[in-house]
Amino acid sequence: MYSAKDSNVFDGDIFLGDLPPEQKPNLAIFLSGTGSNAEKMLEDAALRNSVNVVVLVTDAPEKSRAQEIAAQHDLPVVALSIREFYRQHGLNTISLATEAGRLVREEWTDTLRKMLENYQIDFAVLAGFEPLSNITRDYPCLNVHPGDLTKLDSSGNRCYVGLHSRPVEKAILSGEKSLRSSVIIARPFTDASKDMDNGLLLGISQPMAIDFGGLELEDLKNIYAARQGKKPAGGWQDELEKLALRSQNALKICGDHQILPKVVCDFARRCFAVKGSQLYYRANPDAEFAPSDAREYPQ
Repeated sequence: MYSAKDSNVFDGDIFLGDLPPEQKPNLAIFLSGTGSNAEKMLEDAALRNSVNVVVLVTDAPEKSRAQEIAAQHDLPVVALSIREFYRQHGLNTISLATEAGRLVREEWTDTLRKMLENYQIDFAVLAGFEPLSNITRDYPCLNVHPGDLTKLDSSGNRCYVGLHSRPVEKAILSGEKSLRSSVIIARPFTDASKDMDNGLLLGISQPMAIDFGGLELEDLKNIYAARQGKKPAGGWQDELEKLALRSQNALKICGDHQILPKVVCDFARRCFAVKGSQLYYRANPDAEFAPSDAREYPQ
């Protein structure tokens, strides 16, 4: 498990603190699909001045744009199809719901880990990377999430967690009028339902108003209540799901693309630290750390 401490500066963990201050960290970007978040990072001059992007990683070489994006930026690609890996191990789904599925996931992660050994990665960004993987034990892995993870329920749990458009649906059904993107340090997982979106929260985007397109909250709640059984393979295809998907796509532009390069840049410059469960922040590497809530980044 990664750890870094510089007791001469701060009595707590400074991420990437073991690197010399003048050395730029090596960054790996993980993606599964269109790679728009990866593109925004690679196009960001401040980010490229703060890190060495050393490799793109994909679990879905058959559908992702990893090779195309890598060619545009003269980067290597490490590809390991998780779907094909599961098939080779006799499983038709890539679920973590069974013990066999979890064992194959760890074997897939170990194989990927070996493929990445020579890149000397200091931290990673999960930029639309779909499979849960305990590569998060090896180095900090920042993950962008389509939900405001500062919102807590009465038990202190984060409200808007989950995969795909589920966090957006939860926010809509809870009566939220706006959405935010969040960036966390992804935790190693033992129970996907509990661990997935509960990592240290570093930053949130500005709020984006939800365009309901004339739909009323009560009607949306009725649509949700009318759903039966498990989600179909093609999705629910109801007005609630369509609204959530439209909103998530808009949030990617107004939230993810705005916040992710800024948080990654601050992380690379060693501006974040943690002591216990308390986040600390400094505006630049020469400043002193101060206790901080998740940073709210401008557009």
